[in-house]
Amino acid sequence: MLAILSVLILYLCNPVFGVFQKLYCTISDSCECDFKPKIRDLEWDLYKNLYGQHLAQDIVSEEVSKFLQNKNPERPLVLSFHGSSGTGKTLVSSMLGNHLYGSAMSSPYVHQFVPTLHFPLPERVQEYREELKSWVKGNLTECARSVFFFDEMEKMPPGLVDVLEPFLGPSHVVFRTNYRKAIYVFISTTGEEVINTVALENRQAGRDREEVKLSDLQEGIAQTVYNSNTSGFFHSSIIQQKLITRFVPFLPLSRRHVERCARSQLCQRGNCDRDDVVEAVGGDIVYTPVQGQYFSSTGCKAIPAKINFFL
Repeated sequence: MLAILSVLILYLCNPVFGVFQKLYCTISDSCECDFKPKIRDLEWDLYKNLYGQHLAQDIVSEEVSKFLQNKNPERPLVLSFHGSSGTGKTLVSSMLGNHLYGSAMSSPYVHQFVPTLHFPLPERVQEYREELKSWVKGNLTECARSVFFFDEMEKMPPGLVDVLEPFLGPSHVVFRTNYRKAIYVFISTTGEEVINTVALENRQAGRDREEVKLSDLQEGIAQTVYNSNTSGFFHSSIIQQKLITRFVPFLPLSRRHVERCARSQLCQRGNCDRDDVVEAVGGDIVYTPVQGQYFSSTGCKAIPAKINFFL
């Protein structure tokens, strides 16, 4: 079997790569076999199913496409998602996993970390640091194309993720793998005040939502996540060394976005024609601020429960 694999690997460098790769992948569970990025499908999914987030759509599409087209990237792709609950951060994370690997989010090369589950005790931070470093290094050795999602960064013990700094820069070496091909996504509500304030000022000035630019938010988000003691990046060397490729802001959602979420979920249940439910759900959501009621206080997060109530 080893001799056969050796021959097949040699053939992978030939013009007939595609044929032998398929044959190789029938007898191997290599991550290169499961890694099947569909960038156009990702872009379409973002356009069709992510509502009110022109910045996130553009940044994620652009950065992922550019990163995957580079066969020898200088450093990993590191994205940090920020915004209020229910604005689409977790949804976009799922889209990434679904369109990067053939087995989607269930791929053994897609890794998810949740602080309350994996790092629940603040007094064990040093132990967690060693475990996290070992987990990441082991997974990178197994698969250079590993994808790591760190959810609820606002609940991450400060100092823990700093152990990742060597993996995120251009100089570190992991034995037997090109660690620079990995993707890291951090997800947090920290910075939502900065984002929501800019969105509100833009709305009150009578400007279109799409006029909000990344340059209006990038520095404010970076400073907030670095200086907030409720941020997993509190005084983090990752921020100091500018190892985040892009901070990705998710804007608060208006009523029309909430109603699009409701209609989408109704269609998934086979009830696309229930305009009455869409309107009822949109009208039952709490909007802020009191003067104006521009934005949903829960984004699209409460939609399933509201639909169940009005159906």
